Amino acid sequence: MGSNCLKAVSGKVIVDEKGIKDPWKEYMEKLMNEENEWYHRILAGVKEGLAECIMINEVAAALRKVKRHRDPGLSGVIAEMIQATVNIGTQWILDFIMVL
Repeated sequence: MGSNCLKAVSGKVIVDEKGIKDPWKEYMEKLMNEENEWYHRILAGVKEGLAECIMINEVAAALRKVKRHRDPGLSGVIAEMIQATVNIGTQWILDFIMVL
């Protein structure tokens, strides 16, 4: 279900359920409420308009690099399904990308 132990900031290992929840709550509250410094320097230029055209051979090359035997994501689609379709899956992904 979850972690059965946690090392506190003090270095002490906590094993009871209540003791684990409190440090996690404190950590998440600190993380979510912390301001990050930003110096307002953007190194990349702003680009307007359509993105560069993605070629079907680029999509095919990316699909060949996808690791196999992984759990599906929210879509329920695994790499082997798309790779098995060869050109149809590649074209489908290219069409999907171009709509975004």
